[in-house]
This record gives sequence, C-alpha cells and structure tokens, in this order.
Amino acid sequence: MKNWTGTLLLETEERMGKTVASNVFFQGALKVMRPVYHDPGKLCYYILNPGGGYLDGDRYRLKFTLDKQSKMTLTTQSATKVYKTPKDHAYQETEIFLKDGSYLEYITDPLIAYRQAKYIQKNIVHMEKGTTYLYSDIVTPGWSPDGEHFSYDHLQLIHEVYMDGELAVFDHIKLSPDSQKMGSIGMMEGFSHMGSMMVIDERINQDLIDRLYDVMKTSTQAYKAGISLLAVPGLTIRVLADSTQVIEQLFAACHQILSKEWFDKSPSFLRKY
Repeated sequence: MKNWTGTLLLETEERMGKTVASNVFFQGALKVMRPVYHDPGKLCYYILNPGGGYLDGDRYRLKFTLDKQSKMTLTTQSATKVYKTPKDHAYQETEIFLKDGSYLEYITDPLIAYRQAKYIQKNIVHMEKGTTYLYSDIVTPGWSPDGEHFSYDHLQLIHEVYMDGELAVFDHIKLSPDSQKMGSIGMMEGFSHMGSMMVIDERINQDLIDRLYDVMKTSTQAYKAGISLLAVPGLTIRVLADSTQVIEQLFAACHQILSKEWFDKSPSFLRKY
C-alpha cells in the first residue's frame, strides 16, 4: 500500500542488560517521544499522532522488531480517535516481530469511534518460541448528537499471531451497528465498551488463570468478563462494561498479577498527564 498517512518503524536490541533502539524511523502523522526507562533495562516508547485523529481515507503503518532478549513497553500518548469517514475507511496496520527471549507489552489507550466512522485495524505478530507478547485495547463509542452509543458505521479489529511461522491465533472483532443487534447476546449484551487483552507466554498455566479470575471478581462495578485459552500457551481476556475506567482497572489488576509472577514487581505506571 502506497501513500501512507503515517509510518513508524522501530527496532530494538539488548546491549549489556539494557534494551536500546537500534533503528527508529517515522514520517507523516506518526512519531515517538524520546525513550524512557520506567524499569531498569526495559525500554518504553510513547506513540504520538500529531494530527489528533484518524480521518477519511487515512492509512497508518507501524512495524516493531525486538531482537533477542529485548524488553519493551509500547503505549500511546492518548486515545485513538476515528472521526466521520464519509468516503473511505481509516486503516491501521501493525506488524510485530519477536525474536528469542524478547518481551513486548503493548498497552494502547482507548479507540474512540465517532458518528459515521469506519475503521479497520490489523495486527500481525510473528513470534519465536520463548518470547512473550502482552497486548490490550479498549473500544469506546464516541459522542453523537442524539446520544446514541453505537453511531459509528463499522469497526473491524483483526489480530493474527504466528508462532515459528505458523498461524496460531486469529482473533476477529467486527462491529457494524446497522446490520447487527449490538445489545444482543454474543455482541455487546447491553454494555457500551469492550476491552480485549491477549497474553502469550509459555508460563501461562491453570493456576495463573485462576488467579486472574479471582482478581477480576473483586471489582464491584457492573461488567461481564471471560478468559479463553489459546491454541498456544496463552489466553485472551474479554470485558464488556459501560466505562473505560472499569475495563482499565480490570486490565491493570490482571497486568499486576502477571508482572508479579514473571518479574516480582509491579508494572510501570504509564503516566500521561
């Protein structure tokens, strides 16, 4: 695909126990801030969209490559806002390569789809055995004049994960309010917000899953959640709620369990204000 609205390419490597960027390139309506180290040795980048939102026909391409033993946190500076797209959908494609022993946590801010928005997002992840991938996103309906929650036209979120070159996970969320009963069972079930967290790691086991269920049960907010095992060692958590904050709190609690289990420490606080 030519004429990308924004392009971001990032490569990392491990040097003497510290992950550093070996190549950074961006142009158009994508860039990254200077790298920070919330945890010693683990690189963190904040992704920025200087344009402020995704518009009619916008095309974005991101590519991240983590070399052996690299550890990185990726996050966005603010929510991804998709505005009215009367002629052509907005599109974002992210390709990720994780090499032996690497660790990536990609924590995105909410995706907000406004009235008459059309958006397609595709994440393609190439993993080697012994790597870890943690990803989360939240879909939020944007403001509309009549107060309707589902005023966007179409959202399509595709997640492909390849393990040693073979397709291991295919997750496809398609939301089209005009043709789907959004409040029905199997869809949004009366809620307005949806969150997804995918975790792939060889250390995933039943005890860890039970602990994730237990920590989610402590919330007093109204929500529905479920955990699905993947064909490879890993899981997907899906949450339906009526606010971004409820889902963020649940995901933060799960992230806390995982970080304590794997690193004996709490996850980094990604302050954005």
